[in-house]
Amino acid sequence: MTDKTTSAGEGSRPGTDDSPLKGRTGAGAPAETRGKTTIADGVVAKIVGTAAREVPGVHGLGAGMARAMGAMRERVPGAGGGGATRGVKVEVGERQTAVDLDVVVEYGESIVDVAGDVRANVITAVERMTGLEVVEVNIAVGDVHLPDDEDDTDSDEGRLK
Repeated sequence: MTDKTTSAGEGSRPGTDDSPLKGRTGAGAPAETRGKTTIADGVVAKIVGTAAREVPGVHGLGAGMARAMGAMRERVPGAGGGGATRGVKVEVGERQTAVDLDVVVEYGESIVDVAGDVRANVITAVERMTGLEVVEVNIAVGDVHLPDDEDDTDSDEGRLK
């Protein structure tokens, strides 16, 4: 029979089952147990939108009418664009989140590869920045951007001069 003893800082961490601090509150409790952190859906949506746009082969987010309305809203001063979360839907729980994305892929790119890269980048960014577990990232590719398509933001048609 062996008897194992450890001194402070050796073999035990605050907050683990064998810690003398377990269950303590107040000044002696670990910092991570002294309150609650709530992350808003909009915060997670912005992280998702930014992470998805970072992936090569993604032309943009949003499908059809949402993209058209977003482009119009961005042109109106003070309308508050909302571009970072366009095409992004999230459900955030206490410890987990689920993501739905509408993506436009550049013509010639492998949709399967781009979707996989988007999924990996979104999961990495959300889990690293929020600590939430991403249980699923559903991607709907609603359009392919052709090289000869004019971007909504590059067109001069319909603008007042």
